[in-house]
Amino acid sequence: MKRSRSFIIASVVTTAVILAAVAFTVSARQASAAPPTVKQVLGPIHSMRVKGTCHHNCGGGSSNLYYHGGTGGVGVETGADRVYLVYWGSQWTNNDPSGEASIQQSFFNGVGGSSWNNSVTQYCEGVSSGTIFCNGAGTAATNPKGVLAGVWYDNGSAAPSKPSQSQLASEAVNAAGHFGNTSASANTTAQYVINTATGNNASGFGTQYCAWHSSTSSTYGNVAYTNMPYITDAGSSCGANFNNLGPDAGITIVGGHEFAETESDIFPSTGWLDGSGSENGDKCAWISSGQGASADITLSTGTFPVQSLWSNAFNSGAGGCVLSY
Repeated sequence: MKRSRSFIIASVVTTAVILAAVAFTVSARQASAAPPTVKQVLGPIHSMRVKGTCHHNCGGGSSNLYYHGGTGGVGVETGADRVYLVYWGSQWTNNDPSGEASIQQSFFNGVGGSSWNNSVTQYCEGVSSGTIFCNGAGTAATNPKGVLAGVWYDNGSAAPSKPSQSQLASEAVNAAGHFGNTSASANTTAQYVINTATGNNASGFGTQYCAWHSSTSSTYGNVAYTNMPYITDAGSSCGANFNNLGPDAGITIVGGHEFAETESDIFPSTGWLDGSGSENGDKCAWISSGQGASADITLSTGTFPVQSLWSNAFNSGAGGCVLSY
């Protein structure tokens, strides 16, 4: 039987609609079967303010630090305390005019086990919120030798010229994967220092802050990291010649500040802080004279300028800033 032209067109259209519906159904099923993405949750930023605009109780203060409960019970770095240094972006290639990478690596190769860093061992986790003195309770932060666990020049491509917090956090997660720290437990004792090259620092550096540390959620658990700009770019605002300690003094004054704060408040701000939100580095930043003034310390790898750190135990429990413990 001869079919009409209209019948043939209708059949073609019907078939096309059916095929489109089938294709849509398959596509929808494939989409629903795709693994869900994990949304990155950025933690609060805890910054070291530039000299002259000190944060909270910088230069001492009268209140001791107390425990804020931790994140999932984790408040300090315990056991194998590890630092990973990341030099982010091709901008680092043959471009380190102040030799910051070498100074930084020498410092972290020697600071573990030092009397300067030992004050963090008085702070702990696994105790009640509000605890001021651990007195052997809980699990203490540690000060092991050999804290520098890895160095990565991630210079296959350029880093953002002014990276955002989200971009810095993503690079920290990339670093965790690079170093094989792909479990949540591995990242409870690790901190990633994300170093940006000269002239490529995040916004606010040198005018508002010298560095800051934070944390981010990831498929590898919570990851602690530091935004470490090219410190000498900021000159005296971030420690150059502070207390006559030399033009490169800020590299280890600022680096040590963030290192010790991460040890005692790994996932800000749930570790050890005072009632104003200051950490053990904040309370002793930019002291130029008297008890706790910034000074050189001698490590096995050389002599380095540092600031003092807050100790609850100092002065018979009244607390204060100390260069050794």
